[in-house]
Formats: sequence, structure tokens, C-alpha cells
Amino acid sequence: MENFLFIGFFVLLGLLCARLDLFPRDAAQTLNVVALYLALPALILLQAPQITFSRDALVAALLPWGALLLSVALVLLGARLWQWPRSIVGVLLLLVPLGNTSFLGVPMIQAFFGAGGLPFLIVYDQFGTMAIFATYGALILALYGRKAGTDVATVARRVLLFPPTLALVVGLAARSWPYPEILTRLLQNLSVMLVPLVMVAIGLQLRLKLERRVLRPLSFGLAVKLLAAPLLLWLGCRLAGITSLAADVAIVEAGMPPMVTAGALAVAAGLEADLAVALVGLGIACSFVSLPLLFRLTQLVL
Repeated sequence: MENFLFIGFFVLLGLLCARLDLFPRDAAQTLNVVALYLALPALILLQAPQITFSRDALVAALLPWGALLLSVALVLLGARLWQWPRSIVGVLLLLVPLGNTSFLGVPMIQAFFGAGGLPFLIVYDQFGTMAIFATYGALILALYGRKAGTDVATVARRVLLFPPTLALVVGLAARSWPYPEILTRLLQNLSVMLVPLVMVAIGLQLRLKLERRVLRPLSFGLAVKLLAAPLLLWLGCRLAGITSLAADVAIVEAGMPPMVTAGALAVAAGLEADLAVALVGLGIACSFVSLPLLFRLTQLVL
């Protein structure tokens, strides 16, 4: 609970700074870049050598693909029921399956499960979210987008050159060689910046502007992303007798709000911009209520 309060404090700090207009307009983007290129790769370099290719790691790698299938099925059902236009369906198909599993996931998983949950988070994020983004996400952008620069090859290249992905490759390759103490301390000092940087950046960017025409798909998309898909994943795991830490981390990760990068690409691809922005912004706000509930749920057994 104490770690969760710290997260809320940094978000409120970012909101206050935005309200008082203390930082330049691009401050949030700058903080995100520092987190992306320094803090998050440092954390992955520290945690990657602890990943063991076990049954639990396989669970953490496969569950995001299960969440993808559930999310797509529910979105297509909603789209058929309400006859939404392609621009709205494209946004929902892209953002509902793809969660903010690294930037927001790291502080949340640390708060709920402690450091022991981080290796499974990395497996979920890199072998799940990022692999889905590079394949399925690129396909949705190519099928539903109408602007250049969002083709499959472009998105796949971005993911493969994504700094956390490169850090994972290096960290796994270095499993047999312990880091020198000075390097470990350097990585630790860089990694502790992640939570304050990301949470303040989220506070700076948080906008809750809503357009009436997107209220129904927005409500439906958030209901699927934050509640329905992770709940069905939890039910499936429990019925299958899967009650490990890896499964619990994956269930909470499945309930992370929509990915910021996916939202930006949806806008760039000419999809429904208001819906994409609202899904990201309101999703982050709602997740501070839904994620603790999901965590409580993972502590229950059938």
C-alpha cells in the first residue's frame, strides 16, 4: 500500500506541475525519453539475468496472447452489435489488446508483488506485449490506417530497435557473467528513477477531455481492457489450476490501461483521434481503481 501511495503522489505532483505551468510543454515527452532510454533498460538489465525459462515463465509469456484473443473477440462483438465505423473499430482493435505494461506496469507490479514479480513482468512485456505490438499491432495499423509510416515493416523495426528490447537481449546473453559491482550500482541508480519519471510524466499528460460521439466505444473499450479481459483470464487460470505468481502478475498486467505509444500511432494513422486519446488518458485514471481490485482478485482461489 505504501508503494501505491508513492505512485499516486508522483502522479498528483505531475498534475500540480501541469496546473501551475511550471514545466515546458514538451516536459512529459522529455521525461518519457529519459525513462525509455535510461531507466527502463537499466531495470531490465538488472532483472533479465534472473529470468529462468521455466513453466512459470512460459505462463507469463503465453497469457498475453490469451488476453489478445479475448480482447479481439469482445471488440469485434461490440463493433457488430453497435455498427461502429472502421476508424473506431481500428482504434479499439489496436488499443484494447495492447496495455501500458512497462512504464505503468513496473511501478504497479512492484507495489503489488514486490521485486519478485519483475522478472515475470519483463517476460509478459517483451514476449507478450511487444511481440504482439510488432505483429498484430502492425497488421491492424496496416489494415485500418490511412496514413504513411505505419506499415508492418516500420512498426516491426521500431519494436526490434526499442531500447528495452535491446536491453533484454543483452541481459539474457549476460546471464552467465555476473556484472561488476560498479556496473550493478550504476544500473540500480538509473533504475530507481523510473517510477518518479514515469508517474510525473503521466500526471503532466493526463487529460480527461471527452467527446459525446466516442462515449459508447470509449466505455466499452475500457470495460474490456480494464475488467472483462483480465477477469476472463483470471477465471481461465483458476479453472485450469494455475495459481502461480507468474499467472497473478500476468493477470494484473492484462488489466493495464491502453498503451500510450499505440494511441499515438493510432492518431498518426488517421484513426479516430479523440477516442484514442480518451482511451489512454481516462484509462490511466481509471486504472488507479481497477488495478488494486484486480490484485485483490488474484489473491482469491476458486
